[in-house]
Amino acid sequence: MDVNDLRSLVTLVSLVLFTGLMVWTWWPRRRAAYAAAAQLPFDGEAANDGSSRP
Repeated sequence: MDVNDLRSLVTLVSLVLFTGLMVWTWWPRRRAAYAAAAQLPFDGEAANDGSSRP
């Protein structure tokens, strides 16, 4: 196994991991979790006591 075989293997593993991450991210079952996370900035229950820095 030379360096070019190693490079090809790393490229293939990276492609498989990237594809898996995209499938996991765009899976329809996760849509509700993303919708809830999108509303977090507008949540009225968050404490706004001025302790956080801008």
